[in-house]
Amino acid sequence: MKADNIRNVIRYLQKFKNATLVIYLDDRTIESPLFSSHIRDISLLHEAGIKVVIIPGARSRIDQLLTEAKIGWEYKDGCRVTDTDAMAVIKMAAFDVSNIVMTSLAANDINAIIGNWVRSRAKGILDGFDFGTAGEIDRLNTEALRKVLDDGFIPIFPCIGWNASGRPYNISSASLAQEVAINLGADKLFYVMAGKTINCKGWKIPDGFALSEEGDLPAMNLEEVDEFIKNNPAEKADESHSDVISVLKMAKKACQLGVTRVHLVDGNIDGVLPCEIFSDLGSGTMVYTSNYGKIRPMTHTDIPAVMGIMRPFVEKGNLLQRSEQQLAGQLGDFVVYEIDGGVHACAALHFYQDGQAEIAAVAVDENFSHMGIGLKLVEHLIAVAKRRTSGSIFIMTTQAADWFESLGFEQGNIESLPEERRAIWNKKRNSKIYRLR
Repeated sequence: MKADNIRNVIRYLQKFKNATLVIYLDDRTIESPLFSSHIRDISLLHEAGIKVVIIPGARSRIDQLLTEAKIGWEYKDGCRVTDTDAMAVIKMAAFDVSNIVMTSLAANDINAIIGNWVRSRAKGILDGFDFGTAGEIDRLNTEALRKVLDDGFIPIFPCIGWNASGRPYNISSASLAQEVAINLGADKLFYVMAGKTINCKGWKIPDGFALSEEGDLPAMNLEEVDEFIKNNPAEKADESHSDVISVLKMAKKACQLGVTRVHLVDGNIDGVLPCEIFSDLGSGTMVYTSNYGKIRPMTHTDIPAVMGIMRPFVEKGNLLQRSEQQLAGQLGDFVVYEIDGGVHACAALHFYQDGQAEIAAVAVDENFSHMGIGLKLVEHLIAVAKRRTSGSIFIMTTQAADWFESLGFEQGNIESLPEERRAIWNKKRNSKIYRLR
């Protein structure tokens, strides 16, 4: 295993110590052969000091028991609509599924509680349509829920809410997960949905979105969520895609109301939860506000990471060798790209006495090369040079000429370089000069 992978795990363990995770498990995940593996992962997260809340989906179990009882139902605007006599069966199914989760946690020596922390109200009659036993969340008993978490238990929410007089209503588990995460100010909200992924094969991905090498969409900010939904309208989607669109809308609202990040992950992938939590790229799609990746000045403590990022490029002959002392001496010229406290790219901007500026040492961790980070760094440094009123910007490259030409750089000559830069030009490397005026 790579040392960087271990470092990432340690860094994220420190970051999420005492953090709160709300995890929605859809019914297909609970019924899958990997369910016990997911519960084991959740147990390990709990034992690592992370507070966990679980909201299990019960759609298929409710379908099964209603069918056996010969009770009909229909769906309207994503809500199950039944008569009042169906509620006892729905409640039984919801608690059956919650008990399955609690039993599996008990098998891992984890204490859990199934509770009635949800106050709800009837959805009522909308546009003349009676939604029957379908309910909406009125409020949560957050104080009691926090005490359960502080006492070391995992709370489990059945998809049932009660009104002030004790009447039960069927509520959406996915919506419940969103509300719990918002009320707790959760650090992460997970939607674990078997077979649900966002990639270029099944979706229309807007231009400019960064994809993984496999064609998956690893992350979207809130503006990108809107653009993605616009490209994939729910009214033209099948049921599977509609579920994902619905979750993305809930993810956006959750982020707007204080949840740090929301993740859509595939319940058919073993280990998907720890992979999403303890790695920078994860294995699903993350919805975030604006603090995921950022460019900042390099510090002394970043130098070992920057040396590691540069090393493969130096070995290929794409970059000049730089020592730690050289990097320390040029600290003010360098910027890095940070994701969750980890440095994954670097670049430098050197200024010369004649007003010229040089962009140098552009290097991106190969695992993150698909995310457009190199372009973000170069655009950032161009903007800095413009603010400093540089007459022109140049770069020297042996391998990336085509890329810089695509950014508007034009080939120059050695004679145009600042005198001090021309003096250290390495004829053996024969780097090409490209200039942006």
